[in-house]
Amino acid sequence: MNKESITFFRDKFNTNEFIPLHVPTFSGNEKKYLNECIDSTFVSSVGPFVDEFEDLMNQITKTKKTTAVVNGTAGLQVALRLVGVKKNDEVITQALTFVATANAIAYNNAHPIFLDVDLDTMGLSPNAVDDFLEEYGELREDGCYNKKTGRKIAACIPMHTFGFPVHLDELLIVCNRWKIPLVEDAAESLGSEYKGKPTGSFGEIGVFSFNGNKIVTSGGGGAITTNNIKLGERAKFLTTTAKQPHPFEYIHNELGYNFRMPNLNAALACAQLEQLDLYLNKKRSLANRYEKFFSSKGIKFRTETKNTKANYWLMCIELENSKERDLFLESTNSNNVMTRPIWKSMDFLPMYKNCQKDELLNTRFLEARIVNIPSSVIL
Repeated sequence: MNKESITFFRDKFNTNEFIPLHVPTFSGNEKKYLNECIDSTFVSSVGPFVDEFEDLMNQITKTKKTTAVVNGTAGLQVALRLVGVKKNDEVITQALTFVATANAIAYNNAHPIFLDVDLDTMGLSPNAVDDFLEEYGELREDGCYNKKTGRKIAACIPMHTFGFPVHLDELLIVCNRWKIPLVEDAAESLGSEYKGKPTGSFGEIGVFSFNGNKIVTSGGGGAITTNNIKLGERAKFLTTTAKQPHPFEYIHNELGYNFRMPNLNAALACAQLEQLDLYLNKKRSLANRYEKFFSSKGIKFRTETKNTKANYWLMCIELENSKERDLFLESTNSNNVMTRPIWKSMDFLPMYKNCQKDELLNTRFLEARIVNIPSSVIL
């Protein structure tokens, strides 16, 4: 099977060279916009491309206010502060995620609670959240508290794994019942939809990443999206070092962050966003080819769930067990076809090993079986 997979990659992609997991493609106005940016001398955090990028993101995510930031992790850090997370609060999230989700919680001096994912979405399970809160949650006038620790549970962060949306309706019902604001980690899901609405538009705040390996890249960058205009304005204020508007004086009245996206990066992002629909169509075409091939071999290729539209950012297969996973990883990578396993569960990392968690049964199942395969738009 591994030899057949490698032959498939080589034949379909018509190359004997190294096949990376995900690389950007620059086939639009990238060079034109970058040259315009350089010629204007506005290459830092103020400039027309930043404004255009924010407008484009409002249109794509169908939200009212976008703030461009330096990366998705910074966006998550600020988003948690915006919804009221304070020192020693707790934040519910999934154990099976990229480390940035957990790190953003820690950057706010808060504590992650790691709960299980659903097998179909690989994202935070509404049932797991509901079960945890039924056992440990306590509603008070100012929100939900953890009966075991005495700390306030100040937010919930689901992450749309590889661009597959979580069960948002069910999760929102649980969070609203327990008065817990929801922040979407939509870093991987630009262009994905849940019941016809874009991810990043359901929670109090959504956060996207434009890192070099994402479906759309600005080299490094992120975006905070919201339908709450006041929260959006505060996001821009906090990420601009909390500087009060003034013709010439430097007035900062609270702790802020130097997290604004430079105009140079925004120029690149604008050119990329113009091609998002093209990228999504190419991704879907590649996913269809993969599904046909792997299903003929009796291997599960991960596809979108009912009532969702995935962007297929990183495509993945589910193997029978950890032994088969490791054989596949070794065989493909030794033949210059880059594949990689899903992340290690956050509770295995030394800085998070003592955090509260549930049984994580689905997390352990997926961790032993999921492998990402080459997913670049150029394929």
